[in-house]
Amino acid sequence: MASSRDRQRKLAREKLDRQLARRAAAARRRRRIQAGVGAAVVLVLIVAGAAWGLGAFDREPEQKAAEDVCLWTPQDAAANTNLKDVGTPATKDLPTTGVRTMTIDTDQGGPITAELDLAGAPCAGASIAHLAGASFYDNTKCHEITTEGALRCGDPSGTGLGGPTYSFYNENVPTAPEASPSASPQPGQPPTYPKGTVAMIGNPPGANGSQFLLFFKDSSPAQPAYPIIGRITGGLDVVEKIGALPTVDNGAGAKVKPKTDVVIRKLTVGEAQAAPAPATGSPAASPAASPSAG
Repeated sequence: MASSRDRQRKLAREKLDRQLARRAAAARRRRRIQAGVGAAVVLVLIVAGAAWGLGAFDREPEQKAAEDVCLWTPQDAAANTNLKDVGTPATKDLPTTGVRTMTIDTDQGGPITAELDLAGAPCAGASIAHLAGASFYDNTKCHEITTEGALRCGDPSGTGLGGPTYSFYNENVPTAPEASPSASPQPGQPPTYPKGTVAMIGNPPGANGSQFLLFFKDSSPAQPAYPIIGRITGGLDVVEKIGALPTVDNGAGAKVKPKTDVVIRKLTVGEAQAAPAPATGSPAASPAASPSAG
């Protein structure tokens, strides 16, 4: 009987040991699973935090603001009543390559056409296009035939002091010619402002607005100050004819005012386009350069 009871106790103990072993193994498995899940959660949180810091969960992707191409400096129309307010051009997303075609219809014949260089003078191109779109130049006078061989236009007041209610800085001003005993360039040296050049003229110099020069002669001033913005492509003969008009005193002691009024009836500027291949020879003459009544 004793041996039978001992055997039963032994079997019961072995069964209990097996149960305890199974429970211990199950506990170890649970701990391993929990540890793995915890590590995975930590990893997910780290990745999510990094992504959040980099803006991955922003509702809208942050876009870099476009940079200003041109800056326009306000001018006080109360201090200078010759200024005309037609707003300001855009500052961003302006074309900086290619050309715009400027067309000038005058009462002295024409049309006069020019290519505005958007790579060399993008702000001048943007400004003239803006002003032309506002009819700023229409029915204005070219008030001066300069001693440097250029027709000066673009001031509605005709005083040399007028323009829009903003200005912009110089761009594409040529360098001074090499020093020489005379005012003329060295033999073989090209002129600073070749005949057919279109340039801005500021008042004061460096504060450009609306006024521009159409050169009908080669010019090489000792200290170039006019930003080159383009070249005449047609109607240069009209500009030359205007340049030959007699001049009278402009009221400030300079005999530079055309004796006959020179009126811009309409000035337009086209959309930006690719620059054409460099042309050879002189600009084309106007197809109809005879004066019209006006």
